[in-house]
Amino acid sequence: MPMMRPATVFLNLRSALQRLFGVSGWQSMLLWSIVAGLLGTLATELFRAALYHFEHLFLGPGDGLVAMAKSLPWWARVACPALGGLVAGGLLVLARRVAVRSATSDYMEAIVLGDGRIPVAQTLVRSASSLVSIGTGGSIGREGSMVQLAALAASLLGRVCRFPVERLRLLVACGAAAGLTAAYNAPIAGAFFVAEIVLGSIAMESVGPIIIASVVANVAMRALPGYQPPYKMPAFPEIHGTEVVLFCVLGVLLGFAAVGFLRALQGSRALFSRLPLALPLRLALGGLLMGAISVPMPEVWGNGYSVVNAVLHTPWPWALIAMVLVAKTAATLATAGSGAVGGVFTPALFFGCMVGALFGQGVQALWPAATSAPFAYAIVGMGAFLAGATQAPLMAILMIFEMTLSYQVMLPLMAASVIAYFVARSANAGSMYEITLRRNEQRDTQLRLRGLHMRDLVQPAETVVGPGADREAMSRLFLQHPVKYLYVVDASNRYLGVVPLSALGTAPEETTAGALLSQAILPIAADTGLGEALQRFLDHLGERLPVIESAQDPVLLGVVAKSALLATYVRLSEP
Repeated sequence: MPMMRPATVFLNLRSALQRLFGVSGWQSMLLWSIVAGLLGTLATELFRAALYHFEHLFLGPGDGLVAMAKSLPWWARVACPALGGLVAGGLLVLARRVAVRSATSDYMEAIVLGDGRIPVAQTLVRSASSLVSIGTGGSIGREGSMVQLAALAASLLGRVCRFPVERLRLLVACGAAAGLTAAYNAPIAGAFFVAEIVLGSIAMESVGPIIIASVVANVAMRALPGYQPPYKMPAFPEIHGTEVVLFCVLGVLLGFAAVGFLRALQGSRALFSRLPLALPLRLALGGLLMGAISVPMPEVWGNGYSVVNAVLHTPWPWALIAMVLVAKTAATLATAGSGAVGGVFTPALFFGCMVGALFGQGVQALWPAATSAPFAYAIVGMGAFLAGATQAPLMAILMIFEMTLSYQVMLPLMAASVIAYFVARSANAGSMYEITLRRNEQRDTQLRLRGLHMRDLVQPAETVVGPGADREAMSRLFLQHPVKYLYVVDASNRYLGVVPLSALGTAPEETTAGALLSQAILPIAADTGLGEALQRFLDHLGERLPVIESAQDPVLLGVVAKSALLATYVRLSEP
């Protein structure tokens, strides 16, 4: 008797246990989400450790990239990011060669649009490219590759266990949430990041396993030796009612700042893509520009954790904050715009912190006795800028709340984040994540289509007769127009029915339209929506249908053509 494969034995055992305990597939996902949470934490920690050793091997000892940059001579600050960009670009070329055409390497697309299968070789090579870009000083976040690798681990788990597509997608979402949780020490925000940005839904069937995976990842990460949260938040002060108005103003400011950043990022990517350079040279150019910026301002190296922590805990002169903000923005646009693989989630927190700190210093200079310390505005600014840039205000609010663990921050944070979100959305600047843009486009399309009624598409009806019309008059209309039916109305233009062409052919000479009246075609009311009208055409199989005011007032308004209906649907469906 041939020996069964371990995977087959496992699948048979799983099915037997599910039948024995009466556990459904979706209920078992709660248990699988625990495994996905542990694997996601392991993948995240492996990338973190690899990045740490690479930085120290390539740059030497130091407590963070900013400290390492300060210890380097000026020429090394320029050469390291440029060389790193060249190597990272070469790895991206390799990733394209090993790519699987039928699969997507992006975990968001694998969850929403794909089948949950993330290609292994391409993901690992792209992660290696990200590691080189970040480890040589690139001004991007490391969370992108951390989450991607965590999602890959969950995808492999589901593929080994032969999960169906829907549950495989959910398992990948659990892995992604675990990766973000392990990166930021924010399990609730990690879960809602995936639910709000990726899935676009907070249905409990999907959010439940994702939350469990996030909690498991957070517990596992805290148990690891040497664990430290990325941001060390000071105690948030109590905010008086009138000061909330200032945080609302900050939300407006950061909403416009997020719009400017997103458009600048789009412009930078478009500019680099038009350069007649190979991908490795484009990334090298981006690294060269970033390195040149870092000569007078080494604070632009890395993801900005150390700078944010310094601004939150020590007073910085406003001029220095402004210079670092401008330099970091230019460095991030050069790095991310050139095509380097990495996240802009952490840089978004950096920008929000800097703008908030500047705003806090300004209002404190004007009203020193009535406003909080600048770090309070910096903390709220982190969440508000993130809400505007990601178009996910709930996730942003929860993330800052989990970082501070203070209820005092909630009122100003919610006000500023929601306002920043609506300001950025009103400006139609998009989002840092393409999947959010697609979802917004789909929602806008649904709203446009939902608001379309047949009244908007009515064309004049040229084949209308009264009930007394004779055979000669009806024959003349059939010869003039290539139609199969004539519409019959009374003296008040009320729809009565149709005269079929087939019925006219066998009718005697003295017949009238009223004698041939048929109800073969039921009219459409003017307030009928697009979906119902399309279904009517599927049932009718004709080119035109009559449109009346309503069933109670059947005045004939005209006709609607199938071709016009489909053309309008295509036009409104375009972004």
